[in-house]
Amino acid sequence: MSVDISEEAGVRYLHFGSDWVQGAMRVARPYSLELDYTREMMVPLLLRPDDWPRRVLIIGLGAASVLKFLWRYRPAAKFTVIEIDPQVEYVARQYFKLPDDPERIDIRHADGADFVIKARQRYDLILVDGFDADARAGRLDTLPFHLDCKARLANDGLLCQNLLSRRKDFTKSVARLEEAYDGHAIAFPSCDTGNAIALASPVAVSPAPTFEDLKAAAIRLKTNTGLNLLPTLARLAKSRHLAGGSLNL
Repeated sequence: MSVDISEEAGVRYLHFGSDWVQGAMRVARPYSLELDYTREMMVPLLLRPDDWPRRVLIIGLGAASVLKFLWRYRPAAKFTVIEIDPQVEYVARQYFKLPDDPERIDIRHADGADFVIKARQRYDLILVDGFDADARAGRLDTLPFHLDCKARLANDGLLCQNLLSRRKDFTKSVARLEEAYDGHAIAFPSCDTGNAIALASPVAVSPAPTFEDLKAAAIRLKTNTGLNLLPTLARLAKSRHLAGGSLNL
């Protein structure tokens, strides 16, 4: 697989041999989240205390955007990163300021689906963002993979996955997540074209956070990190997932 770099207007982009953007970094702000969908993959932070998560599994390194953000703003967290292509790690180090911190960041070159089958560690947060050059998720969008991820989550753990579809139809992907997580899964369209962000929990999130709870958490997150998820909450508030004023997950 070809790993390519482009740069425009102060933003550096990662590509896998095509025009599809697989990651981005604003050169002047390397720890910020440049792409809408990467920002929205931080929604799980609104559902848990400010010192959460402590153990994070990331499948798909890309430009290391979500890893760098969490590494900087969750200093107690440790990360296991599964990346199938060693070239991606090299490019992330050379061009996207991947931190050199072996005490907290463990990068392994492996297939993400194979890893979760064999893993024994449990994680507070699993982030899945893995695609090939044709923007296909392959085994990362299957029921067996979702069940394996569920088995690797802590009791209060959360999964967040980037779904990508050229047809913007995520129905089958969401159905597989709902089946794996006994209905405790939701998805909402991202601001980015063709993306949707999915959240899943092994058990119902209880007590269900209200819109006001989420808004207060979003304000704290913005104050502490600069990340503004208030527009995301405004879109969620218009969806069925916040029906009755509480997040149904």
